[in-house]
Amino acid sequence: MLNRSLRVSIATLLALSLPGLASAASTLDSIVQSKVLRCGVMLDSPPSGFRTPDNKPDGYDVAYCNDMAKALGAKAEIVETPSPDRIPALVSNRIDVLIASTTNSSARGLSVAFSQPYLSVPIAVLTRKGAGIKSWADLKGHALGGVTGTTTEQFLKAAISTWNEPKTNYTGYGSDNDSYMALEQGKVDAILLSVPVSTLLIKSGQFPHLELAGDAPMPPDLLSIAVKRTDYEFLNWTKLFIWNQVASGRYKEIYNQYFAPGDAPSLSVSGVDY
Repeated sequence: MLNRSLRVSIATLLALSLPGLASAASTLDSIVQSKVLRCGVMLDSPPSGFRTPDNKPDGYDVAYCNDMAKALGAKAEIVETPSPDRIPALVSNRIDVLIASTTNSSARGLSVAFSQPYLSVPIAVLTRKGAGIKSWADLKGHALGGVTGTTTEQFLKAAISTWNEPKTNYTGYGSDNDSYMALEQGKVDAILLSVPVSTLLIKSGQFPHLELAGDAPMPPDLLSIAVKRTDYEFLNWTKLFIWNQVASGRYKEIYNQYFAPGDAPSLSVSGVDY
């Protein structure tokens, strides 16, 4: 038999833990009850997120949100979330889930909880015709840019710090569109961007002076879905949802629709489980 003081201590610990458990389940329960799923999506990053000519949200991430909402028996509500506002939007409860081409970095994991990857994209050097850049090695001595807070920005800044080339400088922008325009207008000479997005920008005709200049020496960008850091039940459900997307063939279907026909890229890293 437990003595009275031990029973009291156990009861106290359970009482303290129950509010946290309730909070962890609250988002999932709220979505099921309200039948509305608020997805944060970047709509300036085709083919993952963009607006159609009639101003409707579309893209890989939008399709993923719609699939998730359907699985929850809810209606999808797309909340446009620019790159620097992705984590703040989730932390401040303006959205329920972040499906916005977000790299699952350890630093971001201090603020939000990440699923396993739901998309993998290679990263390339995107430059402007006539800038004198044909590959990664040519970036030294140029004005470079990117989006503030992104992993590509961190990678590029880390490389610049080792080059010992004073003429190289970096400018961070508030959105992907701002970085595209800065490159097109000659404010910077190159940015790092995923191959699918770069290819679409060039094909769109909106940026006639842009061209690819080879791959960036960084691994493919593994992108994950994020929920609030304490939403353990919602996180577990999201992981199961992604597993089913791959197992059912839906992942390949929407990848082929928005990125490229053929086999969809692997969502795992060789030699390690997520």
